[in-house]
Amino acid sequence: MSSTAQVYTSDLTDSQRERLRPLLNLARRGPGRPIELDMRQVVNAIFYILRTGCQWDELPKEYPNHNSVYYHFRKWRTNELWPKVNDTLRQEERERQGRTAEPSAAIIDSQSVKTTEVGGDVGYDAGKKIKGRKRHILVDTVGQLIEVVVHAADIQDRDGAKLVFEQLSQTTKDALRKLWADGGYAGALVAWVKDNLDAILEIVKRDPGQTGFQLLPRRWVVERTFAWLGRYRRLSKDYEQLIESSETMIYLASIHIMLKRTPVAA
Repeated sequence: MSSTAQVYTSDLTDSQRERLRPLLNLARRGPGRPIELDMRQVVNAIFYILRTGCQWDELPKEYPNHNSVYYHFRKWRTNELWPKVNDTLRQEERERQGRTAEPSAAIIDSQSVKTTEVGGDVGYDAGKKIKGRKRHILVDTVGQLIEVVVHAADIQDRDGAKLVFEQLSQTTKDALRKLWADGGYAGALVAWVKDNLDAILEIVKRDPGQTGFQLLPRRWVVERTFAWLGRYRRLSKDYEQLIESSETMIYLASIHIMLKRTPVAA
């Protein structure tokens, strides 16, 4: 990843580039044709797509050809690179804050969003009256993304949560002891979490006598994370045909947020 001046606000700064460089494993070694692209600009182009919501073939001329950029996006998606980068950044940031690398407590929630004409798996969320997909995220107590699963919007929250928990690494499962969720996760899931994660799922409910906005304990953390993700226009709807691409875009937004907030050692 070569040194290139920052042109757009979504571009990596030099310090962010150095933070990301070892995690992308871009060393040129082994047989085959060497990489000729400016890989920093490839990553910048992906972040530009994410931040602005533009189409791949509308990338500004400062970036490499959109076909080359998409090739690397697809390759890294297939290799599941970005979830690993997200985990590393999250763990290191927690340790920098004096916390354990893996959280003992987390909050889960979902967000239903509309899809576009590109197709793919969709469903109808009768509660939100949205035809599209659900983004299920699990965050730690400071709002950093642990896991995301995207699925059709007609899957109930309780069932979607199981998909998230089943996706967790064994290290994360072993560390978790307490989880918070809203009333949509009440019922059999509480016992399922106890049996499968050996953790306590606490349902945080709205005060039945409360009218208007109410700041709910713990739940506001995951709602704030959704607000952070909402600053990325590519996430204003689900524009991706593949579920895997939808999840990748959310991991990329999480990574971009952490890169902007995590100081780099001198």
